[in-house]
Amino acid sequence: MARYPGLTLRILADRHPAMGPGKAQLVAAIDATGSISAAARSMGMSYRRAWQLVDALNASFSQPVVLTATGGRRGGGAVVTAMGKRLVKHYRAMENKASSAISGDLRRFSKHLRKSSGGRGDRRPGRIKPSGPASGPRAT
Repeated sequence: MARYPGLTLRILADRHPAMGPGKAQLVAAIDATGSISAAARSMGMSYRRAWQLVDALNASFSQPVVLTATGGRRGGGAVVTAMGKRLVKHYRAMENKASSAISGDLRRFSKHLRKSSGGRGDRRPGRIKPSGPASGPRAT
């Protein structure tokens, strides 16, 4: 079964997220690009935010997840450790397992959701759309 996109699995360490979908995606992007900067760009994330997440990842686990080299003549770089690769693989497996576990419940629950018309608008139940002169521009 494909992973349900609305499911968000976060693994906490001392009440702080040690791994979640964004961190897993960042680690995978660093592994693919060899660069925190390139990984951040590929995700539409600031370099500063990517560094914060890498620092948080490395602080959360017993071994480093990402190793970095400072820039120089040939530039720096980043390498995802074997531990980091295992963590992302295990995290993705847990996401899939959780998604599979709720698939039946999700189908039953989804029957009660409104069908999307592409936009949210003011179609929420109980929402009253203003009308009359007070709702539009004032005539002077």
